[in-house]
Amino acid sequence: MTTSTGSLETAPVASAAPPTAASKPAGPAGIPPRRAGRVRSALVSTLYALPVPVLLVILWDRGVEGAWLLPFGIQMEHLPTPYEVARRFADLAVGGIIDDSYSGTLWEHLWASTKRVLQGFALAAAVAIPLGIVMGRSRTVFRLLEPTINLVRPIPVTAWAPLSLLIIGFGDQSTIFLVFLASVFAILLNTIAGVREVPERLIEAAAMLGTRPARALYKVVLPAAIPSIIGGLRIALGLAWVILVVGETVGISTGLGAMITQAREQSRTDLIVAVMIVIGLAGFLADRLLMLLVRLIGGRRPLIN
Repeated sequence: MTTSTGSLETAPVASAAPPTAASKPAGPAGIPPRRAGRVRSALVSTLYALPVPVLLVILWDRGVEGAWLLPFGIQMEHLPTPYEVARRFADLAVGGIIDDSYSGTLWEHLWASTKRVLQGFALAAAVAIPLGIVMGRSRTVFRLLEPTINLVRPIPVTAWAPLSLLIIGFGDQSTIFLVFLASVFAILLNTIAGVREVPERLIEAAAMLGTRPARALYKVVLPAAIPSIIGGLRIALGLAWVILVVGETVGISTGLGAMITQAREQSRTDLIVAVMIVIGLAGFLADRLLMLLVRLIGGRRPLIN
């Protein structure tokens, strides 16, 4: 551009270089924007999750107070109040409030049940994931096993409980076996479905690049099927906690299911409801820990929808 003095004046040129991570604006209190967004999203999710439990607790308290009669003949007057359950829960956790044989025993029972759930669930995953991959890729193996699996799968785990006591005996092993049965089919069926949805062009591309078929299962099929496998693992983990009470009903003296059985025999409804809440919280935390573990292993791969 020519000025009145005849000299050339260059207009300021904006830098074309992309902003670096250091030059990106920080969020509140110096938190990086991406992390601030995650914190904001978690906070919003928490706020959305609170109203329903609070409303249920209010209705529960009003129902017990007013002796409501609900469908299926549920008589609310026989339930403990939320305060009584909270008091029992605190006594289970730290003791010194009610001072009975259950005071301060929560962690011992919770740890015993958690070990049984983890053992049965891990065994189910170790069997179902490899078998599901093979059944998903091999039509021959699928035809061999699918009828038997669909014949055994509808049998309720509760129906297996008496038989497991007779063929395995009382103790941890029969409970772990029942947790395994409750978990294995959910993982297996989701793994088969995930493997079958892997596009053939991915496997063909791997073969063109020299990947052997056995190696392609690990390098191509498994990563592509992981979102479906994770879905199966989450369902199975929930079922493992569901069936835990059945497995710990007979022949087990330590565990959340055993505690519920003892409370039923003593007609302690506050203890029953408190342990039910503990099982719900344990299942919720186990699901969150599973997803966290998957994110840590998968890094930035889109493994969870």
